[in-house]
Amino acid sequence: MTDPVLLITGASSGIGAATAREAAKAGYRLVLAARSADKLHGLQQELGGAERVITVACDVQSQDDQLRLAAEAERAFGQIDAIFANAGRGGEPGGFSKADPAVWRDMILTNVLGVGMTVQACLPALRKTRGHILMTGSAAGRVTIPGSMYSATKWAVSAIGYGLREELRGSGIRVTLIEPGMVDTPFFDKPPERALQPEDVARAVLYALSQPAHVDVNEVLIRPTPALE
Repeated sequence: MTDPVLLITGASSGIGAATAREAAKAGYRLVLAARSADKLHGLQQELGGAERVITVACDVQSQDDQLRLAAEAERAFGQIDAIFANAGRGGEPGGFSKADPAVWRDMILTNVLGVGMTVQACLPALRKTRGHILMTGSAAGRVTIPGSMYSATKWAVSAIGYGLREELRGSGIRVTLIEPGMVDTPFFDKPPERALQPEDVARAVLYALSQPAHVDVNEVLIRPTPALE
């Protein structure tokens, strides 16, 4: 079987799950990762069962988990053609004056270290396929948001993307930052008044993936259309 293989972290809900659905429609075989593989079982059955989709329990803060994720992907499908480093978490109110540093620690380890380790674990396989690396940045990584450590982590993801692209120049591996504005995901207790849907972001991921090998979509910035005046 030659259908391409896409690995997605943070795949159990929101942008990750929506991207899995869009990618399955486009013919991808899938490696879906989340902290609990049980949460992925329904998605696996929906998208073609174990022949088309494998699920892996992975805490992106764990190097052992990340290495096992990459190994299980290659063992199941023999290749990795693209990864979407999407696992992340939001912050809490309080700014730099009052926010809980324990929340910062978990967020930084997930949003920054986790992305870096997903890339590192999968790079040997991606070099074989001259694959594609996509990662979830944010519009918040392009602007200054007062008191937002979350924004700082997404600035860091942007920096990872830029630095990685230069490191891999000439390898044939493409690097794309997906940078959504407000998205209606489980990050929020109540749906935002104006927000993108996870499917909107998923279509952007598939747009970047669908380009021919000589086209490298560096960044996709997506925001909700402003309200009519």
